[in-house]
Amino acid sequence: MRPDPAPADRSTADAGILAGLAGATNPAGEAARPRGGPAGAGAAGGLPGHRQTSLDDLGRPLSDLTFVVVDLETTGTSVATGEITEIGAVRVRGGEVLAEMSTLVRPSVGIPPMVSVITGITDAMVATAPAEAEVVPTFLEFARGAVLVAHNAPFDLGFLRAAAQRCGYPPPVWEHLDTLRIARRVVSRDEAPDCRLASLARLFRSSTEPCHRALADARATVDVLHGLFDRLGNAGVRTLEELHEYSARVSPAQRRKRYLADGLPTGPGVYIFRDADGRALYVGTSRSVRSRVRTYFTASEPRTRMAEMVALAERVDAIGCAHALEAEVRELRLIAEHKPPYNRRSRFPERTVYLKLTDEPFPRLSRVRAARDGATYLGPFASTRGADDAADALLAAVPLRQCAGRLSPRARRPACALADLGRCGAPCDGREDVAAYARHVAAARAAITGDPGPVIAASTRHIDRLAGERRYEDAAVHRDRMVAFVRAAARGQRLAALTRVPQLVAAAPTAQAGWDLAVVRHGRLVSAVSVAPGVDPRPWVDAAVASAETVQPQPGPAPCASVEETERIARWLAGSGVRLVRIDGEWSWPAAGATRDALRYADVHRSPDLSEQAAGRRAEGERPRR
Repeated sequence: MRPDPAPADRSTADAGILAGLAGATNPAGEAARPRGGPAGAGAAGGLPGHRQTSLDDLGRPLSDLTFVVVDLETTGTSVATGEITEIGAVRVRGGEVLAEMSTLVRPSVGIPPMVSVITGITDAMVATAPAEAEVVPTFLEFARGAVLVAHNAPFDLGFLRAAAQRCGYPPPVWEHLDTLRIARRVVSRDEAPDCRLASLARLFRSSTEPCHRALADARATVDVLHGLFDRLGNAGVRTLEELHEYSARVSPAQRRKRYLADGLPTGPGVYIFRDADGRALYVGTSRSVRSRVRTYFTASEPRTRMAEMVALAERVDAIGCAHALEAEVRELRLIAEHKPPYNRRSRFPERTVYLKLTDEPFPRLSRVRAARDGATYLGPFASTRGADDAADALLAAVPLRQCAGRLSPRARRPACALADLGRCGAPCDGREDVAAYARHVAAARAAITGDPGPVIAASTRHIDRLAGERRYEDAAVHRDRMVAFVRAAARGQRLAALTRVPQLVAAAPTAQAGWDLAVVRHGRLVSAVSVAPGVDPRPWVDAAVASAETVQPQPGPAPCASVEETERIARWLAGSGVRLVRIDGEWSWPAAGATRDALRYADVHRSPDLSEQAAGRRAEGERPRR
């Protein structure tokens, strides 16, 4: 029965790494040709890239595929409560029937009378039938290697997955087609009143009439499938990939633009949608540029903004890259340069915020937009609110002055209320001289660049006191300030550690047993090369370094690239299997640095916290205390 269809801490490199990367050379001793080029200069050796066309680009012709058309009868319409009573399946290829399978199945529950009326299957008929545990392995073997087809496929595949799980198999993942969904795109209302199996069987003159028995309905579905294939062929759909795309809800105007993907690179890279005036609308990246761009015109787009962008697009430009890291870096740079209106992230890297420990006789924390000198900086922050929270946490632990303006050791002025509260040493009125105040500055600098323990200890004391007074909202505020400081300190320490390295060469293994090479200088990607499997990568390491962009060191946590770029590189270096090939200088984090504590508070907002305690207290009717 079926329902009605409804719409590290790495400081040195291993001396033997290059030999380990080399592996076996090919018999002809041919050199590897890099795919794409470095992020800052031309490709190593200046050779153009070459990549074999993938199966995704070629497509799999429908005439060459094996399909298993399946139909089920069940005790009900719910996967949770119903069970299979009959399976019928037909294995077809190239329009010919290869094999059929049909069997009743004995359920563990009785068949409802109404279901027996519809299907004609009674409890007596299934009393001697094989049980589910006997039938499921047979069907799984029958369907092995084929694309499953069903009319209203979610119904049939849902019952089959549930049955397989009950029998101890992992949930099967089948590539499948739904003749109901395809028919709704192909058959008009003038041809058939609806897309039920019986209506479509009549339309395509099926030799078998559906009758709510599994094998008969499966045979009818085969005829419907072949009828739909005939129509799809007239529409230019000849591969399974094209059929999947055609089945999606795409407007004709959107589909007409799919030619814009022609000629784009088939490997990793960056793509830029442009309007009629050549203005960049959207920048994206993909491991297969042509396939990704094609989906914008052939697949349903639930995001209104992106559908609007596709409507405005008149051209798509692409830049082929050596590997995914180079593509990601190029994407960030292009977004920052063009600020495309349909990109939401990474458009304004200049809006990052830092807290600067000013360089003067009596330093203070100053909120700035850029780190341009050798001062001590905390951050970067994504917003001024985060910077203010971190500043509050630091000032609660270290009595730096909070007044604006520059103080002179010789000029005196009245102290503010913070001095009477013990939160400032009052250098303004002479209570602290430059040497005494310098101790506070040293403590603040050590917390920012090294161990944030004093800030954590001070915040913890406040949190414990407030929680003991049941002032949970206030305690949660102090907790959030502490976390903001620790995360910002950890972020700054990680960035500074990488940007201090004059040059670093790393290699990541590829799925095809080759190597993706990256040259990084002061936190900036300056060269990228992909080496083919079985080729000695050592010459290509030398070529990548020789052709890399020159970078002059600058002060600040991320002086030579955007913060996002340096962090993206750091994540890639921490990836599985990535090896350091060469390193100049030292790449290390403080042993007692903020990264250790940042990991401790990584999921603080996902766990039961003081805010939930406050909510529970309010639910009990207690007024919050201030």
